[in-house]
Amino acid sequence: MQIRTYKFKLEPTAEQKQRIDWTMDTCCYLYNTALEQRIFAYKKCGISINWYQQKSELPLLKREFPFFKDIHSQVLQDTLKRLDKAYDAFFRRLKRGEKAGFPRFQGKNRFDSITYTQSGFSLSTEGKPKLRLSKIGDIRVKCHRQPQGKIKTCCIKRKN
Repeated sequence: MQIRTYKFKLEPTAEQKQRIDWTMDTCCYLYNTALEQRIFAYKKCGISINWYQQKSELPLLKREFPFFKDIHSQVLQDTLKRLDKAYDAFFRRLKRGEKAGFPRFQGKNRFDSITYTQSGFSLSTEGKPKLRLSKIGDIRVKCHRQPQGKIKTCCIKRKN
C-alpha cells in the first residue's frame, strides 16, 4: 500500500475566501476555548478532560452558540483532536525529561488550517476541476494531475 499526498491550489471567490477565513477563525476560537476549559478544570477541580469528553460536548455547544452549526462537524472534531495531540506531545516530552512546552493559545495568524477527515468534501476533476466543501461550497481548483485512489482527508491551508 502506498500513501500519496496531493497539493492543489484553490481559487476561491471573494465570498468563499471570506467563508474559509471565518471558519478558520471560529476553529481557532474553539481551540482556545477548549484549552481554557482543560486548564480551568485541572486548576480548580484537579480533573483532566480528554478529547472524547470535549467532543461529546459539541452538540451542546452548537445549541448554545448557533454559529458553530455553520461549520462541518468533523472540522470541529479535528480542531479538538489537534488540542489533544498537543497535550499528548506535552506529556510525552515531560515523561522523557525534555523541555515540555505546554500547549499555548493560538492567535488568528497561527491557526492557519482546517481538516475534513472523512466526509464533507469531494473533488471533481471532470470539466473545470472543483472541490466541494460542506458549508462552504464549490471552489475552483488548479488540478495539475489526476488524483489516484480514494481521497480520505482534505486539509485546507491558508498561505500568505
